[in-house]
Amino acid sequence: MSQRAEVQIVAPMPGKIVRYEVEIGSPVKRGEAVLVLESMKMHNTIPSPTDGIIKAISFKPGDIVRRGDVLAVIG
Repeated sequence: MSQRAEVQIVAPMPGKIVRYEVEIGSPVKRGEAVLVLESMKMHNTIPSPTDGIIKAISFKPGDIVRRGDVLAVIG
């Protein structure tokens, strides 16, 4: 049985984490909402790029992130 590579969800823009829609261990499907990121007073839903299981969450609500920061990891 082969192990899938981990996929990182990175911030597409700087902003503030509003909330995560998942927690570590949650299964996700491609396109499913993982978190909400506020940028320029707009809430942006960040989707999962793949099917998998949430392996890591890097921030908490209220944290400020920069473009390219790893927000979550899917395995």
